[in-house]
Amino acid sequence: MSNSGSPLVGIFGGTFDPIHYGHLRIAEEIVETVGLQKMYFVPAGMPRLRHSPAASPKHRVEIVRLAIQKNPAFVLDDREIYRDGVSYSIDSVREFKQEFGEEVRLCLVLGVDAFIKLSKWNNWKELFNLCHFIISTRPGYILTSINELLPKELREECSQRWVSSAESLRKDTSGLIFIASTTMLDISATSIRADISVGRSVRYLVPDIAINYISANKLYL
Repeated sequence: MSNSGSPLVGIFGGTFDPIHYGHLRIAEEIVETVGLQKMYFVPAGMPRLRHSPAASPKHRVEIVRLAIQKNPAFVLDDREIYRDGVSYSIDSVREFKQEFGEEVRLCLVLGVDAFIKLSKWNNWKELFNLCHFIISTRPGYILTSINELLPKELREECSQRWVSSAESLRKDTSGLIFIASTTMLDISATSIRADISVGRSVRYLVPDIAINYISANKLYL
């Protein structure tokens, strides 16, 4: 992937309760195929649209730090866990935009399931003025099938924003949507927590160093 033009930086948010190889593989493939300079992992503090995480913010942040520490393209960003109240992605993206300036193209990385709920997010339309979107999907997932899942208001907002090439993201400051075909490993944090709670192995689902931390701190029991 060419890295000519404006640099692209990814923002990958989530509860990461805990982070697992499904998250890590998606991030690795998007960095490589899109040509991201860095991928910022942003653990949520108190999410608005889902249940409170089982592990504390500080534990989840430490698990992410351990899991990504050997990848030079991955960066931990813990701003949301220190923000009071509910975590809103718009606040984080505004801050990233202010910190990086106009030369860097911010790309918010979302799975299809998260993207179809975008119109429920706080100040969601403003995000198109601040960043691009990279939608992570299974191989073979096409635009028409994604469009069918979108609520009317979101579908209309997105209609002229889809691009077929990641290089297009370098040319505009914000507002474009690129579909990244990624290996979607069938791993869920919910199942991992359930396995841990009954003493089943989660080896090869979560990095060993993260498993050791979870065990040492008796998380998810």
